[in-house]
Amino acid sequence: MNFHQYYPVDVVNGEGTRCTLFVAGCEHQCRGCYNQSTWSLCSGQLFDQAMEDNVIADLNDTRIKRKGLSLSGGDPLHPANVAAVLKLVQRVKRECEGKNIWLWTGYTLAELSDEQREVVQLIDVLIDGKFEKDLADPSLPWRGSSNQTVHRLTES
Repeated sequence: MNFHQYYPVDVVNGEGTRCTLFVAGCEHQCRGCYNQSTWSLCSGQLFDQAMEDNVIADLNDTRIKRKGLSLSGGDPLHPANVAAVLKLVQRVKRECEGKNIWLWTGYTLAELSDEQREVVQLIDVLIDGKFEKDLADPSLPWRGSSNQTVHRLTES
């Protein structure tokens, strides 16, 4: 998996202070997407073991308390990203006590494959659905268009 951007401290992409990772690769290629540079799977840089270790260390850093990890992109649930994202979320759940995980995807819950559902079972908040330029509304919390849904999957 490749990634475009990593913010070790972010207060925009989810509730509270978070770590945010923008992965590469998106099949949806929504008209009006603000992050078109992330569409290609080959773009960005490699998300390697050192980068994964860095995310875990940041989440566990007590100097800046983070509420959790946000995964965006691109699309973290792009079929080519699912294995690496699953490994990361499993590790966050195992090693980062009390941290929640938010994930943005262009797929809807009903469209998810078994492999994608395996990831979703481990996260706390899913924002699903393609960005629809004609339904864009900058006043909506955590989403860009009114067709997208914020699913709170756990109570964290």
